[in-house]
Amino acid sequence: MTLVPKFPTKLHQDTAELTRDYFLKNSNVDTVLVVNSCARGQAVPESDLDFAILVKPGIPVNELKNIHTDWLTYSANQRTVLNYKQLTRFAHLHLDIIDGNYVPAIIEAGEPIDYFEIEIGNQICYSAVMGTSGSYFKELQKKWLPYYNNDLRLKRLAMTRNACNYDLDHIPFFIKRGLYFQAFDILCKAFQEYLQALFIANKTYPIAYNKWIREQVVKWLNKPTLYPKLSPILSVCNIESKEVNEKAKMLRELLINVTNEQA
Repeated sequence: MTLVPKFPTKLHQDTAELTRDYFLKNSNVDTVLVVNSCARGQAVPESDLDFAILVKPGIPVNELKNIHTDWLTYSANQRTVLNYKQLTRFAHLHLDIIDGNYVPAIIEAGEPIDYFEIEIGNQICYSAVMGTSGSYFKELQKKWLPYYNNDLRLKRLAMTRNACNYDLDHIPFFIKRGLYFQAFDILCKAFQEYLQALFIANKTYPIAYNKWIREQVVKWLNKPTLYPKLSPILSVCNIESKEVNEKAKMLRELLINVTNEQA
């Protein structure tokens, strides 16, 4: 997938070009990547301007910090950047210095969600190059696209499914103790774990588990009949009831379907 960045305002574009020109002068930088909404042509004037600056292999961690610190010093006095930040109260310039070293974590039940697939999705699959693609970026594309190897995929699918079931199992326990808000919080986490399992099962990188859900499910996964089943799960009329238990049952049925699809 080759994306061309699309900026909603001239200030977005001018700031992006200034950022590109600054980093491409650094011999340690391989590729300047626009990520998120501006990369996918969905940005509006209030949207952030997000970058991932991919450095060449073998750059020490302390040098990564220096690159970021030098950028903050430089950009703090640039009129273009200052004007952009004053565009709206929500206009932020967010920039990550990345080394392209994507390591899948062990997904433990009860632990926070691992965003391995989201990082690759946003930085490698759905990013837009500003300037030219460096040789290291091309290597990463060959390594991770269209998806990572099947053995790892099946292992992560099993771990994600187990983590989701673990959280769903705990919801009745919290409801019984009257911990309704905690039960709902766990339901939201299980919902994101379900989406993670869904994307892994379909060999598709996501961009997020908490936004752009309709687009990802309907268009990217081509599951228009699934989407109407998702929003009711997080629609609760009375949180101080057993309603969250019923929502957990609904989510578990969807998770079983993901498992059956892999059988």
